[in-house]
Amino acid sequence: MESLRLIDDWPVDNAAAAVVSAGGEVRGRHGDTTRVFRLASVTKLLTAYTAHIALEEGVVELDTPAGPEGSTVRHLLAHTSGLAFDAHKAMAEPGTRRLYSNAGFEVLAETLADHSGIAFADYQREALLDPLGMAATTLDGSPAAGASSTVDDLLTFAAELQAPKLLAPETLAAATEVAFPGLNGVLPGFGHQKPNDWGLGFELRDHKNPHWTGSHSSPRTFGHFGQSGTFLWVDPDARHACVALTDRSFGPWAAEVWPKFTDAVLADLRA
Repeated sequence: MESLRLIDDWPVDNAAAAVVSAGGEVRGRHGDTTRVFRLASVTKLLTAYTAHIALEEGVVELDTPAGPEGSTVRHLLAHTSGLAFDAHKAMAEPGTRRLYSNAGFEVLAETLADHSGIAFADYQREALLDPLGMAATTLDGSPAAGASSTVDDLLTFAAELQAPKLLAPETLAAATEVAFPGLNGVLPGFGHQKPNDWGLGFELRDHKNPHWTGSHSSPRTFGHFGQSGTFLWVDPDARHACVALTDRSFGPWAAEVWPKFTDAVLADLRA
């Protein structure tokens, strides 16, 4: 795919990108797709998927209390627990605002560990990473932002997000629908959104503007980007997913080039 070569023009030292179809076919790779990059908040996709596996296994339920009083696992996944961005401090009543929260994902992982009796990183390795063969992926820090991985590993995960084998398809479908619809909030790096729609662990494209995906991305597109200059999106209408990892922190450069890149990828797929 010629569009993947656009990463060569990004103002970064190292970058790699690839596209995989809903059928698991790798449509293109560019850059060193075996290089390990820090994922930052793309980590949340792995944490959320692990949580959904735990839900199916009966470790917890969506309505299991977790976090501030009145908050549940569902609230934590949807960034509506009321917890602050990076502090275990309640800033709002659960379910009333979309407050993007690293602390919330840390509490989520702690809750899963408490109920399973297994350290979260170990549970994730056994439930998600090993079954998918993601040997290069590690969680060495916060379950909100502390994982590292490669494009090749995340391609495997992106294929799972399109044709799940570790989850029931209806579980993933429900997780990528709007949870607590109508809530406003800030999408980090892209300002206040009305509404700031989110699924259960997955950021939703919907009709947000501005956004880190493309102007031609379908509203059903879901995924996440990270402050380390990384992203993974799945566009169910295009029936493809894309991963791009870099070693430069997110900033105005990314907000400028990522949407253009995504639109070029989608155009390539339609050609």
